[in-house]
Amino acid sequence: MTSTANGLIYLDNATTSWPKPDQVYAFMLDFYRRCGVTPGRSDSAKANEAAGIIENVRRGLTAFFGGDEDAPERLCFSANATDALNLIIQGLLSPGDHVVATALEHNSVIRPINHLVRDAGVQATFVPFGGRGFVEPDDIRSAIRANTKLVIVNHASNVLGTVQPVGEIGRVCKEHGVLFAIDSSQTAGVIPIDMKEMNIDVLAFTGHKSLMGSTGIGGLYVRKRVDIRITRSGGTGIRSEDPYHLEEYPYRLEYGTPNLLGIASLWAGLQWLEETGGASRVHAHEMALTRRLVDGFRQVDGVIIYHCEDLDDHTPVVSINIDGMSAPRVGSILDTHYHIATRAGLHCAPLVHEQMGTMPLQGSVRFAVGPFNTIHDMDAAIEAVSHIAAEARLKASRVDSSQS
Repeated sequence: MTSTANGLIYLDNATTSWPKPDQVYAFMLDFYRRCGVTPGRSDSAKANEAAGIIENVRRGLTAFFGGDEDAPERLCFSANATDALNLIIQGLLSPGDHVVATALEHNSVIRPINHLVRDAGVQATFVPFGGRGFVEPDDIRSAIRANTKLVIVNHASNVLGTVQPVGEIGRVCKEHGVLFAIDSSQTAGVIPIDMKEMNIDVLAFTGHKSLMGSTGIGGLYVRKRVDIRITRSGGTGIRSEDPYHLEEYPYRLEYGTPNLLGIASLWAGLQWLEETGGASRVHAHEMALTRRLVDGFRQVDGVIIYHCEDLDDHTPVVSINIDGMSAPRVGSILDTHYHIATRAGLHCAPLVHEQMGTMPLQGSVRFAVGPFNTIHDMDAAIEAVSHIAAEARLKASRVDSSQS
């Protein structure tokens, strides 16, 4: 399989991985045709089979993330990572609490925190990242106060690709008795995660990126020593006579009919990852291509590459700009003239661009390599950027000549 289809080179895998493995498509279609019913609402064979796949994925993801082996019920499904992060932030913070986050965060963390600061008397500190794109654990330590309830960190930046030292940050949080949560949207399925080893209390994930699942599915894992306050309520399919939402997991954080097809896609995605050799092997392939891409961009005059000096502790994400051009303009030319799909703009991470000084350029152009990309894709991207940069230089020289 290749990421090139109908002439398109797809380099936007940090938004959504595409294409999915063929077996994911096949399993989703077969499973949904066979037992696409509501699980847990009846004792029919079909409903039980549907419930079975959900429980299998709970157990599979609990092991995958290094959660508590005897508590797979604490793996709770949600609509996506944004939904899960809202459950975490709103369910852990109360008026008077302080939360520490970073300038690398996605709006799925920034906005819920800002709403609580504005509307509920929560205090917040956003720790900046260093010159290489990493947050220092000691800076997290310095930001912790007596009333700090939660530290929440983007495991890997969706703009820079830098993988944060969450194990070290987790140790800092443990020393101070502060809860530690991570947003694994960019790492789940590509960077190994062990919640116990890394002292992570709560993890949010999405399914449609490196877990190779469909859109519209995500979730969170909550360690046994943590309880998240109920902020939503509704049907659970059991104990319907109870006038209040159920306290036990997973029902505590799950509401209404689950996304059965999305959960089934995660089952198939986990199987594919295992058969492929695991997250580390996929990551090695993607990073080999990323290094080729960065090396090529470094040879092009007028290309600015952000925080790729060292590609260790990195996801296959590269953000660039071209002198004299806005990021959206470059992205549009790549799409319309060269049939290369990237993501240009602020990437829902405005604090990153504020710190990098890329706001005047309307952000950056992000290239995100996936498991089905090829060397040909990298070389085509390098060639396209070379042509666009040459045109920008030529235009700039003409302007200079006309003004002289």
